[in-house]
Amino acid sequence: MAFQSKDIMIAAGVPCIPGYHGNNQDPAFLKAQAERIGFPVLLKAVKGGGGKGMRIVRTVDEFSEQLISAKSEAKNSFGDDVMLVEKYITTPRHIEVQVFADKYGNCVALGERDCSIQRRHQKILEESPAPHLAQDIREDLWSKARDAALAVGYEGAGTVEFIFDSETGKFFFMEMNTRLQVEHPVTEMVTGVDLVRWQFIVAEGGSLPLTQDEIKRRIMTRGWGIEARIYAENPDMNFTPDSGRLVHLRTPSRTETVRIDDGFVAGDEVSSYYDPMIAKLIVGAPSRREAIQKLRAALSEYEIVGPATNIEFLKKLCESPEFIAGNVQTGYIQKHGNELFAKVLPNDEVFAQAALGLLMQEISEGKVEGVFGYLGSTTGLMSGLQHRRIPIIQPPPDGVGGAVQADVEVHQTGPSTFDIRVNNSFYPNVTSCYEPSSKVLTSHFPRARLSTTVVRNDNSVTVFHKGKQYRLEYVPPEWIEKALGVRNIANSILTPMPCKVLRVEVHEGDTVTKDQALVVIESMKMEMAIRSPQDGVISKILHQEGVG
Repeated sequence: MAFQSKDIMIAAGVPCIPGYHGNNQDPAFLKAQAERIGFPVLLKAVKGGGGKGMRIVRTVDEFSEQLISAKSEAKNSFGDDVMLVEKYITTPRHIEVQVFADKYGNCVALGERDCSIQRRHQKILEESPAPHLAQDIREDLWSKARDAALAVGYEGAGTVEFIFDSETGKFFFMEMNTRLQVEHPVTEMVTGVDLVRWQFIVAEGGSLPLTQDEIKRRIMTRGWGIEARIYAENPDMNFTPDSGRLVHLRTPSRTETVRIDDGFVAGDEVSSYYDPMIAKLIVGAPSRREAIQKLRAALSEYEIVGPATNIEFLKKLCESPEFIAGNVQTGYIQKHGNELFAKVLPNDEVFAQAALGLLMQEISEGKVEGVFGYLGSTTGLMSGLQHRRIPIIQPPPDGVGGAVQADVEVHQTGPSTFDIRVNNSFYPNVTSCYEPSSKVLTSHFPRARLSTTVVRNDNSVTVFHKGKQYRLEYVPPEWIEKALGVRNIANSILTPMPCKVLRVEVHEGDTVTKDQALVVIESMKMEMAIRSPQDGVISKILHQEGVG
């Protein structure tokens, strides 16, 4: 929960962003306040957090629709739909300060965290210290955060959040979260402080273990910390949450400077009823550049099969030149979308390893006939040696556009040797060894030794190859599609995830236009609109409000 009191903050000398924070929630009044402040404005739930119940309104024409959506999401998430309206800064950074106070009037700031890399107003990467921040501004942020906590007689752990205007260098108080944040391990990494232990000390009536000067000296010597949030979601589909069973899970090696906070193991179910975050990966290093390199290396060790995740997207962030340079802002993802969402195509070696892994797995399990024929027919058998044609595709990650297809032929020439042809590439005398427990396939190609994790899940195959993940699928023969009753759904609208229908915005017979909202759904504590991909007429509505 967040508390806000603009008058108290102003009286304490804490700069506040222009806005309306009153009790009048009449939509017409809020709209008038937005016009007075000047667009764009930010609608935000008073009891909000994690980006829920928050909307950017850029014009007066979209205010009413965005207000309804924000209030609905806030009500579902927090049981309260009271909103505030604030001026939206167009080139902002999100910088927050971890504070701690005790009952004796002591209050310290344990450094700041830059949380500017966000999607849907929710943080993806957090780091400390904040890059490119002058030391006098840094210490002024600490001072104003302490003033905010002392102004309300606060005790315990809290996070004072600020919007930093990159154009002017000014910062404004947003809110104070009266708890530890998801990103508190970043602060622990750069201060060496156990914040949970401090909570117990203060709750028992003890005084703070360190002074502000002692904390400052620690921060000056401990380098950089970065946290990446691991989400079950598909970044290529506007970060739509995903759910399902964790078929395969391998985490990076934990060390003193590589920390993983997680609550799932292989075989667990990621439910659609909760937030999609499944883990936090935190690294520490002497410098920011080294911390980014360490984070990228740790992400390359992560292997998750089942729900889609944001891990590949996080890797791209770690390789993005402007992020490496520290030029961050809350609109970073939108600004660098062409770079961050560029499609990564598998080369022929990836398709070869995928097909070879499938075949080696079947051989190890004694299944030489294939699975439902997906691996093609077994031809040219000589003393049990296999010759397979295995069509594999990489479906478009956003569900739009064409798939990348490879026609793979695998001819077994010995117990562990194969000739492999992928489209126009030919790899003779490839020796391979498959480890069923780890699902790792080690192959000696003519010019390279490749170690690849190949995981089959129904008709899909996930390949982890040279630090990247590829989500591939078999190409089912036409007779299988008929046997399984696969329907033509070209003119249907499907939800991208398990969900509950909150509102149906159209009726049968309605004429709709491209991008018009059709249905509003809720999943993983997030509300989103399903929009029409084209102009057309609604012929049939299969699900009504309340269906889940």
